[in-house]
Amino acid sequence: MALSPTVTLSDADKLDALRRLYQFRHWRSLDEKRYCLVCGKIITGQQIEVAGGTRGKGSLRLSCPTERCNSVPMDWVLPTDEILAKVEMMAAEERKTAAPMPANYGNGGAERSKRANNGIASLLRNLRFT
Repeated sequence: MALSPTVTLSDADKLDALRRLYQFRHWRSLDEKRYCLVCGKIITGQQIEVAGGTRGKGSLRLSCPTERCNSVPMDWVLPTDEILAKVEMMAAEERKTAAPMPANYGNGGAERSKRANNGIASLLRNLRFT
């Protein structure tokens, strides 16, 4: 989500801005998708917000359209089959970790699980370093 007001651009101007400001991969169209490592959402070029550029001066910035997501283009990757498989595997692991564990009544009381509860966002941040 952009800190400054978003700029309304024509499709051609937005595609040009994506091509200039997103230097990690070439954008062929606004329909292309990227996977945001911060919020875990698939976003399109059409959805990406462009902000800044007051009165034709100042720099333009790209930001994820997801509310409260503060990612930048460096946090967006192509949603390849490998990345989607890793994300699904991590999500399954998180569901398994978050599932309620049966109570252990060996000593007369319930015992809490000692497993760490890692959020999907922290797991996805680790993904970009693998």
